[in-house]
Amino acid sequence: MTDTADKARTFAALHSAAEILRLVNVWDAVSAKVIADLPGTRALATAGHSIAASHGYPDGEQIPLDLMIAAIARITAATELPVSADLDSGYGDAGETTRRAIGAGAVGANVEDAMKPLADSVAAVRAVIAAGEAEGVPFVLNARTDALIKGGKRPLEESIADAIERGRAYLAEGATTVFVPGLLTADTTRRLVDGIGDRKISVIGVPGNLAAAQYEALGVARISYGPLPQRVALTALKRVALDLMADGVIPADTEALN
Repeated sequence: MTDTADKARTFAALHSAAEILRLVNVWDAVSAKVIADLPGTRALATAGHSIAASHGYPDGEQIPLDLMIAAIARITAATELPVSADLDSGYGDAGETTRRAIGAGAVGANVEDAMKPLADSVAAVRAVIAAGEAEGVPFVLNARTDALIKGGKRPLEESIADAIERGRAYLAEGATTVFVPGLLTADTTRRLVDGIGDRKISVIGVPGNLAAAQYEALGVARISYGPLPQRVALTALKRVALDLMADGVIPADTEALN
């Protein structure tokens, strides 16, 4: 596990750097190789939604864990860079799922709280960190809270306060960062950073959110893109297929990336 532990330390250091860590999510070996070969890529993150979709399953732990772990293993085998795995809510046993992800080569993970009771969510974070310690890997946990995206009709103030409370609790148990998905304005982001910590917040880049450099200036540590890169790729596939069926041709500037 020495190589895995070294990659984990490298990955952890990227979260405390002044520059925001940009992670373009991948879902298989070839997407991993394409992104890993780009000069600005420092690490990779899998997208659980995208992996599930590529196997014909909906998102939300519907894909069997064995298939998910096998997909993670193929991705880690395709690159020398650190890889963080999307482990959804931990498949019922966050510690054991983390152990299996480490065995597949992952050095970090997203594990979401799905707004379970705080005590249960804290216990899951504790189990993830303990699994890394047992494997000799300083595992990089990007502990996700759904306090904003599952806040329902409650006031935004309450959702932000909930995210801060949960985020602090997860950091206290050893999480590296707190992932707060949702549409985050500059003001909401400032309040989350003030409450959880500078370079301790992770966000998602979706239409309507700020650019990475803007989040960086606000003290955000990490930005990823979830299933969006796969959607862009599939949109390109759909458009070229429609063109081909209309008697078009493959564009001359197409790169041989596979």
